[in-house]
Amino acid sequence: MANRSCVIRLSRYKNALNRLKALNFVRVFSDNLADAAGVTAAQVRKDFSLFGITGNRRGGYKVDELSDQLNKILGKDQLQEVVVIGMGNIGRALLHYGGLEKSGIKIVAGFDIDPAKFDREGQPPVLPLEDLVSVVTERQVALGVLAVPEYAAQQVSELMLSAGVRGILNFAPICLKAPEGCVVNNINLESELENLIYFVNAANNEK
Repeated sequence: MANRSCVIRLSRYKNALNRLKALNFVRVFSDNLADAAGVTAAQVRKDFSLFGITGNRRGGYKVDELSDQLNKILGKDQLQEVVVIGMGNIGRALLHYGGLEKSGIKIVAGFDIDPAKFDREGQPPVLPLEDLVSVVTERQVALGVLAVPEYAAQQVSELMLSAGVRGILNFAPICLKAPEGCVVNNINLESELENLIYFVNAANNEK
């Protein structure tokens, strides 16, 4: 199984391919993708070899074929349905962000415990949290975004997993553990910003 860094790079290669395809490229070389992803050509070839993707030393990779292969690896060859739990600022922003469907990701519903936020007729709808299990089960949703306060995160994540969700993108400021067979990606915005601040300051100090 590829590690997280490799998968992130595959996503960058895919985005670079989309841009090159828009410029009418028919073939690309590892150097083209390396420049776009900020890695070496050797790293591109190494990442591709993990998944049996081979190119031609002289002819490179066919853009359409490589794009199809990457989409399949990343699960983008079919529509991925997602639920969002927690209709605070982050949850609402994700719910109404229109760019996800271009990448084969569709948010099918949002959930909250506050009746003032319910909107059953919305596109997508915002439903009571107690409807989560039925929606996930009926639509066989495997992915969810968790954007609830810290004190509720563990309990709600367990509800999501028991409903059948197998992958959680967690925006709550707490590191959730993933049980066997499930994946939790924890995103702590405060930590990310602290990281950014450190490296910006370090770069300034080196000048």
